[in-house]
Amino acid sequence: MRGPADMVLRQHFKAHPQLGRRDRGLIAETVFDVLRNRRLYAYWAQTLLGPLTRRLVQLSLARRHDSQALAALGQGEHADMLGALVRTDTSALPITTQLSLPDWLLDRLRGSLDQALGLTAPDDAALRAMGKALLEPAPLDLRVNLLKTDRDAVLQALTAAGIEAQPVAEIDTAIRVTGKPAIERLAAFESGWFEVQDAGSQALVDFCDARRGQTVVDFCAGAGGKTLAMAAQMRNRGQIFACDTSHARLARMKPRLLRSGVTNIQPFVIEDENDARLGRLAGRADRVLVDSPCSGTGTLRRNPEIKWRLVETDIAELAGKQLRILAAAARLVKPGGVLIYATCSLLGAENDEVAAAFAASHPGFEAQGVLRLLPGLTALPGVTAGPQGDGFFAARWLRRS
Repeated sequence: MRGPADMVLRQHFKAHPQLGRRDRGLIAETVFDVLRNRRLYAYWAQTLLGPLTRRLVQLSLARRHDSQALAALGQGEHADMLGALVRTDTSALPITTQLSLPDWLLDRLRGSLDQALGLTAPDDAALRAMGKALLEPAPLDLRVNLLKTDRDAVLQALTAAGIEAQPVAEIDTAIRVTGKPAIERLAAFESGWFEVQDAGSQALVDFCDARRGQTVVDFCAGAGGKTLAMAAQMRNRGQIFACDTSHARLARMKPRLLRSGVTNIQPFVIEDENDARLGRLAGRADRVLVDSPCSGTGTLRRNPEIKWRLVETDIAELAGKQLRILAAAARLVKPGGVLIYATCSLLGAENDEVAAAFAASHPGFEAQGVLRLLPGLTALPGVTAGPQGDGFFAARWLRRS
């Protein structure tokens, strides 16, 4: 894998413009399914012949399509064997094979989950539930732009376009779309009525609770998904400084700003977390969001290649970087202001342990709660009853002095 799967696929489709929409959809679905289930498919593939890539693709097609579809795709001669394999009971297989996870990552997830739930003994039932949820395709969620419209109007526009969608009960701005329609071709999208944004990410914005007239710093803004959501939350009143070390990432925010009608965001390119230009924001911010670079393990449904690219030594390196960024961002918070540390990671080393280390070295910051969204798990102690989007962790502190 030369990079993120979606990027590699975009490059492939650009190089092969003769592929139609249906062909591109089938290729993309198969690639992502194989990446999600690679360890299980590799186990099954041992009984088949031919190049490994072909065997993995055959198993993916067999699991997701009936024998007639397989025959149409040139797999008819193996359809019965493939069908028997993918219907095999997997309950006796090692849990790492069932959940298609590297051994080290399963161990980390088990320890992190037990830590998050406050368990004194391992709970593999919860681990299996989360692991199975991570094997499912990610939902397509939209965020309604309340600066321009409301959720009912967006739902009506989607229905008129023949797109099935439902409101997400836990998040006032969230809509979940059935399937993968080309929503970016809709007039409602071009008019800035909505953005594509995971419902869990929207829950994190609600947790930040940015308010009208405040000064807000999005310390690791990227392409600005949460920045735009906070701007709408603030009704365009106040000021948001969108900081990032990548000019290219911030540049991707520009067309989104134009569509959205947002006027209170100031992009701010920085060299690193200690950039001297941040001095002018020191002690001024009512809210500082640190959506930190992380392992991304909470997004394995939409970025399944992560689990095969990560190595265990990456985690300690990331945790050190996260703590440094958080400490630097804390200097921007004014007394009475709020600091939020967030990741889309499921690992305690990047979440609870970073938050605890920060709190121990910053006694002037008072803990104000934690948001914890875990795919496949709800209504458990220590887990936020959320919208079942990506996995997120966030901790919030009030600066007392």
